[in-house]
Amino acid sequence: SSFAFVFAYPIRLYSEATMGELETVLAKAGCKVDAATGAVTAPIHLATTFERDTDLHFSRGYVYGRVKNPTRDMFEQAMAAAEGGTEAAAVSSGVTAATLVFQAALGGRGAHVLFPDDVYHGNRVVLRSVLEPWGMGCTEVDMTDGAAVGEHAARHKDASTLVVWVETPSNPMAKVSDIRRICEVVRHNCPQSVVVVDATFATPCLMQPLALGADLVVHSLTKYIGGHSDLTGGVVVCGHTDNGKKLFTRCRELQWVLGMVLGPQDCWLAMRGLRSLSARMKVHCYNAKKVAEFLNKHPNVERVYHCALPEHPGHDIARATMKDFGATFSFCVKGGRDDAVGVVARLKLFIRATSLGGTESLAEHRASIEAQPTRTPENLIRLHVGLENPDDLIHDLDQALTRSKL
Repeated sequence: SSFAFVFAYPIRLYSEATMGELETVLAKAGCKVDAATGAVTAPIHLATTFERDTDLHFSRGYVYGRVKNPTRDMFEQAMAAAEGGTEAAAVSSGVTAATLVFQAALGGRGAHVLFPDDVYHGNRVVLRSVLEPWGMGCTEVDMTDGAAVGEHAARHKDASTLVVWVETPSNPMAKVSDIRRICEVVRHNCPQSVVVVDATFATPCLMQPLALGADLVVHSLTKYIGGHSDLTGGVVVCGHTDNGKKLFTRCRELQWVLGMVLGPQDCWLAMRGLRSLSARMKVHCYNAKKVAEFLNKHPNVERVYHCALPEHPGHDIARATMKDFGATFSFCVKGGRDDAVGVVARLKLFIRATSLGGTESLAEHRASIEAQPTRTPENLIRLHVGLENPDDLIHDLDQALTRSKL
């Protein structure tokens, strides 16, 4: 291709580097000193079109903003480095990133997707309402059951492309999938498969899916990577396997042709988020574990879904595959829908809002925001634990739960 993807610095596999090196890569994301001004932060390149040479070539590598943009290139390089990948494609939202992968696979007849039975409801809508009518085969499976995943992969061994879509930890039930095991059984039963991991809840700081065997990684940049609730975006990161590279090549083509790109302003904001991601995730995880432990002992709480708790069924897998346990989790109050809605209504520090990953703590009655019919329990509340003092957050939850009519 005439639009060669050029890296500004060498990319190393995370498995070859220490966490300290990952923290340094993140802290330096986009911090290339500008030769003309000495600025230590990269400028935002808003240009949509670029000058041609007198001989009609594009020696500077840029033609049109839909195809390549300097700010988007810099962010994509930073994301590839953070995940230990080869390259990345930044798009307009997390759902767009998922759709890009599914559409790329749909290029071959007989394409099929295995997806979790508790998949993010937005992705379920895309698969069932948009892509299935276009000819995409879709099968739900319990991704925590490696044997079942292997059996389903064997049933679709004749598919032109089999995408195995993994979300771990899952939303909102915090189920944890064993990526290593899934990759082993899927490739044994279906060699043309591509394992794609949505690692939005984990971020590159907590989990490295490519090092665990995945072919592609997807993130909603809107969440922890952006980190400030002020951008919407998504990204697909390519690993080192032939199957992954083949599917990513198609993703890149669709990104360019269909204009599924992230604007330069949002790319710059996401790059800013990467630089503080490591520090923020440490506080997020510490606070969330403390809050989860409090809720786990509260008399008005029925159950807590957080893999940091030893009794969580995915705790051991999370310990083996993650550096920490994350900061978005759910709990069920004792009672029903009205009791859960009442608890959320009485919260004062937690903001009643969807999404996650910002500095502020959020709480939502999850079932009421998902497409109906929902599989989420009506008494479930999802929390994103922010950067506030955890004792203040615990006090807020305590007063909301204690005043409830349970």
